[in-house]
Amino acid sequence: MGGDLFAGPLAGRAPFGNGTPTGSKTMNRRTFLTTAAVGAAAAAGSAIPGRGGRARAAEAASGRDLARRLPRWRGFNLLEKFTLRRGNGPFVETDFEWMAGWGFDFVRLPMDYRCWTDPRDPYRYDEKTLKHIDQALAFGAKHGVHVSLNLHRAPGYTVARPPEERNLWEDAEAQKQFNAQWTMFAKRYKGRPSTQVSFNLVNEPAKIEPAVYANVARRAVEAIRTVDADRLILSDGTRWAHDPVWDLAGLGVAQSVHGYQPMPVTHYKASWVRGDRWAEPSWPLEQGKKTRDRAWLREEYFAPWRKLAEEGVGVHMGEWGCYNKTPHRVVLAWMKDVGGLVKQAGWGWALWNFRGSFGILDSERADVAYEDFRGHKLDRKMLELLRQL
Repeated sequence: MGGDLFAGPLAGRAPFGNGTPTGSKTMNRRTFLTTAAVGAAAAAGSAIPGRGGRARAAEAASGRDLARRLPRWRGFNLLEKFTLRRGNGPFVETDFEWMAGWGFDFVRLPMDYRCWTDPRDPYRYDEKTLKHIDQALAFGAKHGVHVSLNLHRAPGYTVARPPEERNLWEDAEAQKQFNAQWTMFAKRYKGRPSTQVSFNLVNEPAKIEPAVYANVARRAVEAIRTVDADRLILSDGTRWAHDPVWDLAGLGVAQSVHGYQPMPVTHYKASWVRGDRWAEPSWPLEQGKKTRDRAWLREEYFAPWRKLAEEGVGVHMGEWGCYNKTPHRVVLAWMKDVGGLVKQAGWGWALWNFRGSFGILDSERADVAYEDFRGHKLDRKMLELLRQL
């Protein structure tokens, strides 16, 4: 996601409502079943002669094995640390609880490194803020929700505003700071299973040659694996997570596509992309002599990603959704096609966002009959569609 305005309303910095707990026993069982299923599937395809079933299952659930065939994790982006400008509060347990209760099992945390990094010393980190992230991982483990950490703003690069002073792709010091950030997280979470925690290197590398990006990504992966050889790592695609990174296909990392095409549908009236230049969209979308529809998504947008998956690289759609000015009926029709294709491919996804202008709670759409849910406005139609995808 580009630009701070993607956040939408970040309602509340303390736990919401008095939701009924789903129960740790149920959630622990979900985590166990996910791990066991992934281990069994991978072990069946790569049995090791002379090794016991338990050893094979444990090895099959390693980060590199998961990266080759990701579980179909589905969930949302949580924005408490999306940008320092919008605050730096803790994550909210009821988000995890409600997601799990609705059948979702994944959160991506797009974060601004400035939230915990000393502006006077880029290698000094604020422990109080880092404990917020620790707590998010604890919420995830408690409720059976995988947590993927992402540097949405990294030393030397961001798609948000303002831009970074350094250039991550060219500046050795920026790369050193970037690697230090991931080394810190690798040390902090070493020993936690990759079925619970993954690292998503940097959000939407754009306007950069794939080979140049891949060189920076390889060094970060090496820094992580020097500390924690078994961590599951994901890389966003290049060109705003539009294109697979073929230069990383043999590195043992999964890759993330972002689903925002076509932009006149997903970003209608979004100020940060001058979305008011587009006419009110329909789905399918007619653009001159071209039709953007399910077939176009399948044959043009997602085809390279299917090819990447066929080469043994796990794929996940780390962001997708429509801004709240797109007509609701259009949003649902588009989501049904995008989500249906992703489901058909066997990939998971994370909607941008959970609470806010793209989400299922408090999205402030003018054409939705919201349902009251513990003090929040729930888009029930969107929720029920997502549960099917």
